[in-house]
Amino acid sequence: MLQITELFIYPIKSLSGISVNQAEVTSRGFKYDRRWMLVDEHNRFLTQREHPQMALIQVHITNTGLQVSHPLHGSLNIPFHNLDQNKLPVVIWDDTCDAEFVGDQQDAWFSTVLNTKCRLVYMPDDSKREVDQRYAKSGIITSFSDGYPFLLIGQASLDDLNSHLQQPLPIDRFRPNIVFQGGQPYEEDRMNAITIAGIQFYGVKLCARCTITTIDQQTGIKDKEPLKTLATYRLKNNKVLFGQNLTHEGSGHLTIGDQIKVLSIHDEDRFIV
Repeated sequence: MLQITELFIYPIKSLSGISVNQAEVTSRGFKYDRRWMLVDEHNRFLTQREHPQMALIQVHITNTGLQVSHPLHGSLNIPFHNLDQNKLPVVIWDDTCDAEFVGDQQDAWFSTVLNTKCRLVYMPDDSKREVDQRYAKSGIITSFSDGYPFLLIGQASLDDLNSHLQQPLPIDRFRPNIVFQGGQPYEEDRMNAITIAGIQFYGVKLCARCTITTIDQQTGIKDKEPLKTLATYRLKNNKVLFGQNLTHEGSGHLTIGDQIKVLSIHDEDRFIV
């Protein structure tokens, strides 16, 4: 039996994640997941790839908005409402989509914490960013995620990786949305169509991993692992693959303990890049 053991939401792209017992599935992923993002002076997205210290900013969801905090800079509230209604185009990878500025107070706080001028933006409901049409049908949208609404990883896959490492790594290095137990290592690679809590999900593309996986999410310190080890057995076309990107149809809630039912699998292991 395949069963959900962990669920994660990342409200602000590339900042700390939030472990939850239940998450609401919306048209573009989990509710609140990567609806906010930091951009530079050219309105281009910022991530831990260039700013590893982003890992140290903790995020919490409150009744009225988000609260962010940093060990050296205290905390700051980010309201759900009262945003700057003026939309502007922001750039994330090869996509450009509309966003709203959150506020000068938030911009000043993040600029101080990261020691670089940046602004916080929000993706409103009427901003639609489609996923890569090469791997999913038209009309599927996502938020400010790297590319897809969900990332699925099996605990057995992490356990297998850790058996190759001198120092085992936690799942937060890989920033999944859904973690499950049961099955064989990398069983998620072959999942084509699955259902969870009556919602249908589709495995569309294995996840090519970047240097964020080498950043300790508790300290912001960068190392060579796990990419060095994964490259010895999970490399295809110079890309290290770990985890499966998902799209979906339907809405509802996922809860820890929910069973994953596999409806169909791919004919062979797909190392899609």
